[in-house]
Parts: sequence; structure tokens; C-alpha cells
Amino acid sequence: MSQDPQVILEQLRLERGATVVRGKRRRWWLAALLLIAGGAFWLALPNRQDIPPQGAPPPPVAAAADDTVILDATGYVTARRQATVSAKVTGRVESLFIEEGQQVTAGEILARLDDTDARADLDLATARAGAARAELPDLELRLAQAERDVQRQDALVARKLTSSQQAEDARLAVDSLKARLRLLRRQVAVAESAVRVARVALDNTVVRAPFGGVVTVKAAQPGEIVSPISAGGGFTRTGIGTIVDMDSLEIEVDVNEAHISRVSPGQAVETVLNAYPDEKLPARVITIIPAADRSKATVKVRIALLARDPRIVPDMGVRVGFLPLDGVPPPPSLPVQAPPLPDP
Repeated sequence: MSQDPQVILEQLRLERGATVVRGKRRRWWLAALLLIAGGAFWLALPNRQDIPPQGAPPPPVAAAADDTVILDATGYVTARRQATVSAKVTGRVESLFIEEGQQVTAGEILARLDDTDARADLDLATARAGAARAELPDLELRLAQAERDVQRQDALVARKLTSSQQAEDARLAVDSLKARLRLLRRQVAVAESAVRVARVALDNTVVRAPFGGVVTVKAAQPGEIVSPISAGGGFTRTGIGTIVDMDSLEIEVDVNEAHISRVSPGQAVETVLNAYPDEKLPARVITIIPAADRSKATVKVRIALLARDPRIVPDMGVRVGFLPLDGVPPPPSLPVQAPPLPDP
């Protein structure tokens, strides 16, 4: 059944007043939702009762645990006692007894060089000293005989049985033998000194640890030539390895010269290694090095670690917090109370 188009249009037309009523209802709903959300937020606020009324001064801000630190700095772990160990003589490495991370004691043998030449020199010096000592008994016997001849000649001269010239010749022979004996004894002493020198040269082919510590660098291999001085060209090693005394580890930091007045020897320090950020290690200032770095405007400070930890190794990065001195309040670097709010 068909309808009149005019009637259909009349049915689809909306009244203008109905649209306004619906818009008002939506705004009321939105206002109600905002009020509900605001109330929920107010209820969720912690410590609502602690909020001061308007115009009242705010309460002091609670200081955190790190607020006691009056100065922060960064630096590195260093070893006060470390050495690159080398042989005293130039030679070829025959044996090497170290590895990285090995604990060594003072005087322990680290390496041996080829000692063929040194041993041959020692044998030659020993032989020369033996030959010089072998001449001593013969010369001493001849001197004793010459002294007896002098006594006989003196007796004959007293009895006028011989001339005084023969007695003088006998005494001259004694003096000559005594001089030769002194010279020979000096030669024996020189030969024995040469033996000692040869023994030292032989001992220099053995490389020993100068102090106890940990091997951090193994710089040579068997068969390489090592020398106490650089020979150039890059073919000669100047060291066997590096030893670090882990008991001498300390911290060096650069402090801005504008804040160096806050640092004093003996001051307590908190240190945090970059490798272990969750652990704080106690430390104390050793000294302030009396020299400034002009390019960086800093002063170097040495800090002693009070707790030894095998995980701490040289060249580790560290963050340092200087604590206030006992009985001395920290300088007012940061306010401990928030400024008052301006009046509305």
C-alpha cells in the first residue's frame, strides 16, 4: 500500500525542542561523571589530612638517605704498588711460570732466561780463581825458605864466616818474595770477585717477583728476547709481566677545585663501584694531592678502601660520596626545606 510522500516526510522530521533536551541531558551526564571521578581521586590521595590549609607554611621536606652526602665525585680504582717485572740482562726466555690471575709471593721465580753464556763465564772465572789460589802454597814455601836463609847468613856474618853482602842478598830475596805473595793474594781476591760477579750474572737470568701480588699481564712467551731497555723495532720485549699488590688498592678521584674545601684528610666516604651498584663500600680520605689540573680545574684526592673485596680490581670505575665530618654540619648545598608558597 503506497503512502503519500508528504506524509512520510512529516513522520521523519524531528522536533527542534527534542534535540535541545537531549543535548542538555548529555551535559548533565558528563558533569555527573566528572564529579564522581573527582571524588574518587580525592579519596585516593594519601595523607589527605596532612595537606596544610591555604596560606600556611609547608612542612619541611624529609631528607633522603643520600642527603648526608655533601659532595659527589667519580674516579677509578688504582694500585699504589704495582710493577712491570723485567730481567736485568738481555736474553732469550727459556721458561715462563706465570699466567694472568696467578697469585705470587715475594722472591718466587717467574721466568728463566737462557744461561749458557752466563754459566760459561762463571766456569771461566772459577777456573782463574783456582789457578791463582794454587800458586799461593809454592810462594809461601819459598818465602819461608828465604827467611831461614837470612837467619843462617846472619849467624855466619856474626861469626865472620861470610860477607855481609850475602846476608843483604838473602834479606832482599825475602822482601821480594813477600811482595810477590801480597800481589798474588790480591790477584786471588780479584779472581774471587770475578767469580761473584759471574754468579750474579747467572742469577740475573732468573726473574723473581719483587713483592707478593697478582699477575695481571703476561707480556712474554718462551723463545722471545727480553731486555731491560727498549731495543727498538718492536722485536724485543721489555718486560715479563705485571704484578699488582691487591692490598694496596685505593681510589683516586678528581674533585672540582671550587668544592675542594669540603674535603679533608680522614673524612669518611661512601663508594659505589660501577660494576656493583647495589653495594656501598666504606672508605676514608687519605690525602689531597697538593697540585691542581689546570686543564680540568680539578684536584686529585686519594681515598683508602676500608673493606677488602676480591672482586675489586684496578681501573674499575667508582662513584664517591663524601660524608660530613664528625661534629661538623654539612654545608648548605641544598635546601632541606621547601620555600613557602606565595600568598594568593
